[in-house]
Amino acid sequence: MNSWTTSTHHGQPLADWYARRSSTLRGAVRHQLVDRALMEHLPVAPPQRVLDVGGGTGVQARMLAHRGHHVTVLDPDENMLAKARTAWLPHADNSPGSVSFCHGTGEQAPQLVGADWDAVLCHGVLMYLQDPAPLLHVLTQCLRPKGLISLLAYQADVLAMQRGLARDWDGALKALHSPVEYSSIGTISFGVDRTEILRILAEDHIDLVQWYGVRVFTEHLEDEPVGNDFDRVLEAEWEAGRIDPYRRVARHFHLIARPKTAHHTHQPS
Repeated sequence: MNSWTTSTHHGQPLADWYARRSSTLRGAVRHQLVDRALMEHLPVAPPQRVLDVGGGTGVQARMLAHRGHHVTVLDPDENMLAKARTAWLPHADNSPGSVSFCHGTGEQAPQLVGADWDAVLCHGVLMYLQDPAPLLHVLTQCLRPKGLISLLAYQADVLAMQRGLARDWDGALKALHSPVEYSSIGTISFGVDRTEILRILAEDHIDLVQWYGVRVFTEHLEDEPVGNDFDRVLEAEWEAGRIDPYRRVARHFHLIARPKTAHHTHQPS
């Protein structure tokens, strides 16, 4: 059993915590930046079959469904799925796409939902695993030959940034020497080495297409609500998250990758 599955034992408090975080400025920035990156790489036509592993309360799934894609949210937390179902119902009749739900872990994906997906998303999951390799190997097997895999996780090299910017000096000092983080509700997470993730993907012949930094400027703003300047905040975050050195100090990295043959067909010579 890994840390991702054990973290769901907190049940409803964890689902409530995640829903609240998603509605803050930081949460909105994260979801909008990830969605914008997916729009850059995921064709709208024809609609894509998307598997959202650890999709939680379904925020990303709903954004994709509103553009016409057909998304399956796979999550091991029944309370998360219940919130996702409730949030989707009011929109389902007006969306060109669809969202369906499945209870289970990413490691069970081939057995539960099959292995023929145009895109596999795994956002905010790898940092709860001490060893992400087994899950990644399963997820790459779920892709079609020209499929896309999208991964979002905490950057290992910048864990102290959030603590320092929030003036949590003891936390910053600890983070400088440890990849482990403890949340206010007791979940344990780990900083993830982006280069190690790329190495694991390469074992399955998956190539990087692009990577982005997510939350360069807003990570320290804690529970600040979305303001009237959100469009400007988002544009600044998007531009900074695409270039060095800024993307390297963002809270998250967001990787877009494809199987080698498909990657080569998408890149100009």
